[in-house]
Amino acid sequence: MKIIVIGCTHAGTAATTQMAKLYPDAEIVVYERNDNISFLSCGIALHVGGIVKDAAQLFYANPAQLAEMGVATRMRHDVLAVDTIGKKVQVKNLATGEILYDRYDKLVMTTGSWPIIPKLAGIELANILLCKNYAHSQTIIQKAADAAKITVIGAGYIGIELAEAFQQLGKEVTLIDNTDRVLFKYLDREYTERVEEELTSRQIRLALGQGVTGFAGEAGKVTRVVTTAGEYETDLVVLCIGFRPNTELLKGQANMLDNGALIVDEYMRTSCPDVFAAGDSCAIHYNPTGQDAYIPLATNAVRMGALIARNLVKPTVKYMGTQGTSGIKIYDYHIASTGMTEQAARSAGMIVKSVTINDNYRPEFMPTYEKVLLKVVYEETGRRIIGAQIMSKADLTQAINTLSVCIQNEMTMDELSFVDFFFQPHYNKPWNLLNQAGLQAI
Repeated sequence: MKIIVIGCTHAGTAATTQMAKLYPDAEIVVYERNDNISFLSCGIALHVGGIVKDAAQLFYANPAQLAEMGVATRMRHDVLAVDTIGKKVQVKNLATGEILYDRYDKLVMTTGSWPIIPKLAGIELANILLCKNYAHSQTIIQKAADAAKITVIGAGYIGIELAEAFQQLGKEVTLIDNTDRVLFKYLDREYTERVEEELTSRQIRLALGQGVTGFAGEAGKVTRVVTTAGEYETDLVVLCIGFRPNTELLKGQANMLDNGALIVDEYMRTSCPDVFAAGDSCAIHYNPTGQDAYIPLATNAVRMGALIARNLVKPTVKYMGTQGTSGIKIYDYHIASTGMTEQAARSAGMIVKSVTINDNYRPEFMPTYEKVLLKVVYEETGRRIIGAQIMSKADLTQAINTLSVCIQNEMTMDELSFVDFFFQPHYNKPWNLLNQAGLQAI
């Protein structure tokens, strides 16, 4: 069996290593256009901020390790075309310019995503940077060293983390987003208000509810960001406005969402025979709505990649779907969310209610305790849980993993009320926060 893998970051690495173990007699060839594999892009802000000193620590696999498993990894090889009928690929060796052709029995599409680059005036100016891979991280660090004023465009997870990192390096930071709140996709307003207060208290300038219309510069370098509300002087711009799936190779051959994300079934199969997909290149089954959605997360990628290996020869293990569970640390606050925010649910036409717990996370007779803000969103009819958010200076983020399981298993608030959770004064109160949320709902 000949297996070709296109792209080798999270999903590709997970699929390749598992396939090498499960099918030792298979011939596995990986084509990767970059000169490295398995880079943890979620660690870029930690590297930029100096918390992770050595970028090599952000790689968890390399071609030599794959070679020991019998995998042929072709670095700096760009796949130009895929013929799913003839089961062959056209590849360019980026080092030599040579064009070669290869055939497969099974094809694994783990081509990932690429940052969205808006078509704006001045976008070609120097010092307007992307944030996705290892090369980007090195360029950001190099350019930021000489920049006094830095503008981050996009107030999602990556944008927030970079803004914090730059501020801690002593930079004058402006954070721009076209929505009226930071972390709009992940948190409801009662959370984002607290995050915004924390950011502004650190002198990060928030320019929210305004879209970028262009860039201006001098001597070929960006000096100003122009928005619908004004202009901001800057020495450096980092674009963090989202990602687009890399799926041009299968355009017109496989079923996709409107944004180009490949649609896969519960066994990670695309609509093309013997072609599988995982990670940022494809859609996921989103349990809160039961629909396909594009949620590019490393956690989704590694799970889906591992499932490809198990389902490559025959359907074996079904994908359970995802809740889009994620977390972030912003200064002293630990924040996590799963499923839908209340605003997202209402925007989707769902009839929902929510409960909010604002309490100390453990008994007041303990020497110290911190406030915790927990919100659970549920359907009004049937009270099925569809989302939750938590925020505290104590790390209580694992509660969101618990609620992710609840959503996946279609639990109700009634059931959450009496789930068996332990009590120990070091960690919680006799009625666990999650029990409290359930009880408040019923």
